[in-house]
Amino acid sequence: MKKKEQIASQIEKLAEKYKDSGQDLSSYLDGLLYQRYLTYWDYIHLDTLLSLQVPRTYFPDEEIFIMYHQITELYFKLIIHEEKQIADDRSQEVSHFIEKVNRINNYYKALISSFSIMITGMEREQFLRYRMALLPSSGFQSAQYRMIELYATPLQNLVHETERNNFSQEDSIEELYEHIYWKKGATDINTGEKTLTLKQFEYRYTPRFIRIAKEVEDNTIYHKYLKLPEKSRNNKDLKDALRRMDLNANVNWPLMHMGSAYRYLSKGDKSIEATGGTNWKEYLPPSFQKVVFFPKLHAEQELENWGKQWIDHLFNPEKTT
Repeated sequence: MKKKEQIASQIEKLAEKYKDSGQDLSSYLDGLLYQRYLTYWDYIHLDTLLSLQVPRTYFPDEEIFIMYHQITELYFKLIIHEEKQIADDRSQEVSHFIEKVNRINNYYKALISSFSIMITGMEREQFLRYRMALLPSSGFQSAQYRMIELYATPLQNLVHETERNNFSQEDSIEELYEHIYWKKGATDINTGEKTLTLKQFEYRYTPRFIRIAKEVEDNTIYHKYLKLPEKSRNNKDLKDALRRMDLNANVNWPLMHMGSAYRYLSKGDKSIEATGGTNWKEYLPPSFQKVVFFPKLHAEQELENWGKQWIDHLFNPEKTT
């Protein structure tokens, strides 16, 4: 009898749920009767997912290269998913803040620990050959990576380190964006000419980046932290989680790329150009960029030595940080 009462109650709740849709519950139940059973492969679109690896050459390791970058972009999407929830939250509950930042750090942990696939999981000779079929594309063109930065910190903190003191939050989004640090990584140092890689990237994504920057103006993760009550701001777990996120995003993750770049693009004193023509030796070292999402959470000495670990990483590229 109890079971029947429970089912009756559930039917009433369903009727209430669907009454505003313009159809009665009976119509929805008919649809349920005709619907196929859900399978794992349909739910995650497995066949589609496994069809997305389309190499441009016949070198076997190119498929590894494609898959790892696709996996990376999915993790970036997870990070943005958590960042948006922090930005949208109005509760100022520290526990919620900590939970979301810890999730972000777990995603970075997975990315960083798996990067050995890129460093030692491909044959160097194969890479140096199939990469020529990828011109002028570059990992530099990862839009989600830039979005992670925009959701994390004010645009002023993303201005190139050599110009950062020339700007303030009073400057327009458009003006700050023109001086964002990563643009120098794809600009010829001598002529000031932008590479095709950068031109393509700006044409495709600049409107979206500007829109996001305006949406989160005064509402980035850093803003959310600074607006917390003093007691909440001083919460040790929150501060530690945010510091870890900063280091993961702006030191540990770039260091993994340094290891990969030196393995594949350096040979003795000579360096091979990146596929997108980026100045990777100037662009990748975190100590050169000094991008810090949450500067007030780090001691002065930490900021002074920001990213200096890259020198040790250069000589121990397989060591995760």
